Formats: sequence, C-alpha cells, structure tokens
Amino acid sequence: MGGAVLVAVAAAIGNLLQGWDNATIAGAVLYIKKEFNLQSEPLIEGLIVATSLIGATAVTTIAGAVADSIGRRPVLIASAVLYFVSGLVMLWAPSVYVLLLARLIDGLGIGLALTIVPLYISETAPTDIRGSLNTLPQFNATGGMFLSYCMVFGMSLFPKPNWRIMLGVLSIPSLIYFALAVFYLPESPRWLVSKGRMVEAKRVLQRLRGREDVSGEMALLVEGLGVGKDTRVEEYIIGPDEGLAPHPEKIKLYGPEEGQTWVARPVSGQSALGSAYGLLSQLGSMASQGKPFVDNVVTLFDSVHEKMPDIISSMRSTLIPNFGSMFSVMEQQQQQQRAKADSDAESQMEGNEYASNHGGDDNEESLQSPLISRQSTSVEGIPHGSIIGGGWQLAWKWTEREGADGQKEGGFQRIYLHEEGVQGSKGSILSLLGGDVPPGSEFVQAAALVSQPALYSKKLLEQRAAGPTMVHPSEAVAKGPKWADLFEPGVKHALFVGIGIQILQQFAGISGVLYYTPQILEQAGVGVLLSNIGLSSSLASILISALTTLLMLPSIGIAMRFMDMSGRRFLLLATIPILIVALVVLVMVNIVDVGTTVHAALSTISLILYFCFFVMGFGPIPNILCAEIFPTTVRGICIAICAFTSWIGDIIVTYTLPVMLNSIGLAGVFGIYAVFCILALVFVYMKVPETKGMPLEVIIEFFSVGAKQAKED
Repeated sequence: MGGAVLVAVAAAIGNLLQGWDNATIAGAVLYIKKEFNLQSEPLIEGLIVATSLIGATAVTTIAGAVADSIGRRPVLIASAVLYFVSGLVMLWAPSVYVLLLARLIDGLGIGLALTIVPLYISETAPTDIRGSLNTLPQFNATGGMFLSYCMVFGMSLFPKPNWRIMLGVLSIPSLIYFALAVFYLPESPRWLVSKGRMVEAKRVLQRLRGREDVSGEMALLVEGLGVGKDTRVEEYIIGPDEGLAPHPEKIKLYGPEEGQTWVARPVSGQSALGSAYGLLSQLGSMASQGKPFVDNVVTLFDSVHEKMPDIISSMRSTLIPNFGSMFSVMEQQQQQQRAKADSDAESQMEGNEYASNHGGDDNEESLQSPLISRQSTSVEGIPHGSIIGGGWQLAWKWTEREGADGQKEGGFQRIYLHEEGVQGSKGSILSLLGGDVPPGSEFVQAAALVSQPALYSKKLLEQRAAGPTMVHPSEAVAKGPKWADLFEPGVKHALFVGIGIQILQQFAGISGVLYYTPQILEQAGVGVLLSNIGLSSSLASILISALTTLLMLPSIGIAMRFMDMSGRRFLLLATIPILIVALVVLVMVNIVDVGTTVHAALSTISLILYFCFFVMGFGPIPNILCAEIFPTTVRGICIAICAFTSWIGDIIVTYTLPVMLNSIGLAGVFGIYAVFCILALVFVYMKVPETKGMPLEVIIEFFSVGAKQAKED
C-alpha cells in the first residue's frame, strides 16, 4: 500500500501549511501589535487572526460542490496557489489593511485544504489503514506548528524581529505543495467513477494498491454511486455443503481450492448484527438496558465490532480460509428458466479494460459481481463476489419472483456480507439453530446489508430478456449534484452526527487556546519558569509553545497506531475526559491563589495535557468521521456543510477570546470550554458510531438502517 501512503503524505502537506500559519500568526501578533499600536485594540487584534478564518469559512461554502464538480485534485492545486500568493502579500504588507487582505487570501487556501484533504485521503486509502492515514493531516499540522514556532523563536532573538518575514516564509513550502499536487497526486478514484471515467479510475487504483487486479474495489466504488435506500438486514449461517439442512434458498460458496464448497443458509435474528437490529425495537431489551439512550446507528455499528471468540476464529480459519471468495445462489424452490446471456448483455469499456459479466446457467440464479474483470480468479468460470475490506464481501443476487397476485416482486439485490462471531461456546452456538445443523458440524455466522444496486435498471431489464442486466456505470453518472440525496434519512442522520461533532470540537476551545497560547502562557506567569536563563516573558511563552507542539507529535503517533485498532469512538471516549480534567485544573489555579511558580507550572502542564490528548482524539477524528459517513455522490457537499459549521464555530471562539480574556479572565474562558467538553462526551457516547474497518460504501448503509429503525420506533 506504499502508493496510497505516499499520496496521503503528499496531500497532507496542505495541513502542514495550515499549522505553520497558525503558529506563525500566534507568535507574530506579539510584534504586529507593537508596530501598529494595537495594545488597546483587542477587536483589531482578533480580526487579524480571525480574517483567515473568515476566508476559510467563505470558500468552504463552495469547496464541496466544486470538488464534486471538477475533482479533488484541482481544488488542492488551487489551495497551494492561494497559500503562495498570501505569503507574498504578507511579506509586503505596508499597513493593517493589506495584512488583513493577505490573511483573507491565506484563509481561502486553508479552507480548501482542510475541507478536501481528509476527503481525498479517505477516498484513496485502503479500508484497513484509512484511519491512520487520515491522522496524517493532524500530524503534519502539528509538525508545521513546531517548525514555525522554532522559526519565530529564532527570529525573536534578533534586536528587531521582522514579523513580515515570519509570515512571508509561507510561500516557500507552498511551492513544494504546488509541485506535488500538479505532478504527483492522482485524482480520487471514487470521483473518477462518479463521472463514469472507469479506465482512469482503474489505473489510479492499480497505482495506489500496487497490483493489477483491482476489479473487486472497482465494483465497490461503482456501488458507491447509490445512496442507501430501503436497506435491510439478512442473516446467514455458513457451513459445509452437506452440513446444513435443505432450504428453499441458500447461497453456495466456492473456496479458493477446487472441491471446496460451503453453503450460506438464510436465517432470521441469529447473527450479532441481526440480533442488535431486532433488539432496537424492543422496549427493555438487553441493548436498551446496556446502553441507555444510545442511538440506533451506534448500536448497529457496535454489534459488528464485537470481538470474535477464539473458538469461532479457529473454526473460521479452518472452514473458510478465504471467506467469500466465490459465490453462486441456488434457489431450489424457484427454478426460473432463462436463456443464457449472450455477448450483448455484457457492458464493455475502452479496450476491454473494464467489463461486466452477466447471465447464468439454465437452472441457476447467480449471485455475481458484474463488474469483475476477465482477469479475476474463478473456478470453472463461475462468477464471484468481491472482498472489499474489513471482513466485508460485495455480491449481487437475482431475487425477482412472481407473487400470489401474478405481479413480479423483488429484483436485482446488492449484498454486503459480513462474517460475525457470537459470544459463547460451540455447543451453545449450535443450539441457536434449533437442530437444523447436524451435531459436530462447523459453521460461522454472517449478516448482510441488502438493498438495490446502484446500476440496476428495471426499465433496461424489461428491454432485454437475456437475464439480470445492469446498466454501464457511465449511464448511471449523475448529471449534477443530487441535492435530493441530502434529504434521505440515512444522509440526514449522518449530517446530524457530522455537524454535531464539528461544532463541539470547536467549542471545546482548541482554536482559541491554539492561536493565543503564547499570550495565555504569558498571562499565567510562565516567564517565571525561565527567568533564570534570561528570557523575556514573550520569548518564554513562544519557546514553551514550541515545546508543547513537539510533545504533541508522539501523541498523534499514538493516535495513528490505535486509530484502526481501537477505533475512532474509543479514542474519543478515552481522551475527552482528560481534556475536562485539564480545563478544570486551569480554572482552579486561576481562582485559587497557589503562588506564582505553582500557578505557572500547573498551567503549563495542563495546557500540554490538553493539547496532547486533544490531538489524540478530538483533533483528527471529527474530520475523519465526516470524510467517512457520507455517500460518494454528495460527499463533497456534506463535508463542506460540516466544515462550514466548524469554521463558524472557529470564528466565534477565536474572535471572542481576546474579549472574554479581558472580561471574565482565564478561569471563565476555561470553565466554558470544560462545559462543552462534557457535552461532547455525552454526544459521542450517544450518537457517534465506530467506523473502523468499514468500507465507505457500507457505512452509509448502516446510517440508512438506523434511520429507518428510528422512524419505525
């Protein structure tokens, strides 16, 4: 996955520039105030810092729609250009008004980068390391802050520190970012698929994954063209072909070696996912008792991440070494006779680089992957499904049948199948099946999210009698943004989570504390700690700010290590309480007289803890979640909506902090931030699901199921 890692590192340079700018203005504003006599003008001082936020907020309103229209890469290129221009203007800046203009241009670049980089990384990263790679923006931003603080500290040692050079240096790294965006970064494969550019998308995926056969992921990306609608949960028991009792409908699985065959038999309410789904609607159920007031979506996601017992894991490895490698559906009750699909039923693209296989035997209904390339592995020509990451399998099933009234029911179905473990011993698991499985048989459980495929066209099906047919992806491409998709229950539910987590992140106070760290430390009397080495309070505050950002880097490294292991939700629930404690300590030392030295020491330690634990959880995770929980067709728009609310919160916090410091002091400011951190902890517990290991296209299906269940309740 080296290609995806390097691409993520290069894209995240946009966040390094943002961190660089944040730290530079935090240090430079100490000298800007002196030159322009702003000591008695806190509103102008706040505006110098907040103007970049105003620019970022303004551009965010269009960034998502533009990225959905022209692509992710051009937006990143535009961001680099804006960074470069703003650096040159800040280097010149003869007056406060020119400086404000430069800060506005800088904000436009920041807004584009911070909105699109997480989206871009999520769309290019493999499922199993998506969280770690999407922590890189936070790491780069903190690294940029550290380098900038070092530069500002060094320049502050000069007899006459030049704040214009401090700010203008931004132009140099922005040139590097521009070169990488133009000559190295590819376009997002998901965006290419959404525009019907399949050949380009396939080539980009081959580069990112380092292998030729990417047909399974291509199929997944095409399914992402749809939005979760009427998704339902189905349950399966998977065992040896002869182990399960006969059933009217069962799915036959073919292993990687010849002769290996298992059967997936539909059951009801047995798997962990299905049980959770069923329990949601039962008042007083185990789910309700264990997690009061927890959102339906949270419960559904949590059920998928239950740990599998060792005995089940052992059976799984013995029974199905390559879970779901080959699929075919045998509907023995209904043997529809259809002619074998001819070559006209195949959808082909330029040079046969991307093809779809349709049809099946006379007496077989096929669960197939119509977007699998001809080079894919197969057993005796049987079409197969696609392993898409995180234990999930993508496949399709033809379910249409004639109802009692003579009308046709069902149709082409998309299936996301996931193997699951169940708590308990082998014997207790077998007892769940009511004797359907012979004693001694080995099996595993699976749950499936079933809905209509993105490319299924009933009208096209009626025109062709050759069997289940899907339109070519280029025919399903949206002609413009699907604004109506924003009102789908699952998308609305996801937007609520995204907007909520972004607002609470900002009101936890990070922007205000970050921009004004030197001044907060100076007001806390931190100069006392370093007075014995001859540093002024201003220099001491800048130096401690630099050391603080240095300590934040290993904290982000820890977050990267656990982001895809413990998960996003776990890190939030583990780190937000530390933020609350740090803020409460800051409140107490500013209320109680503990002495100058103790006051300065406790303030410094609390700020370091606040920053370090913030970047482990509440810093990167809101952007990661917002880049994961929306469907491809409206992902840019939805992320822009979440980012817009985040920037509004950023402006409010940043612009009001100087005023609040003068009116209610540090204790009052930190007290307000602590209250919002408590609210954030409650919100995360109740509303934020765990998305680790989930393909992006599967996540929105869970939101659809949860929203549907909430509506029924």
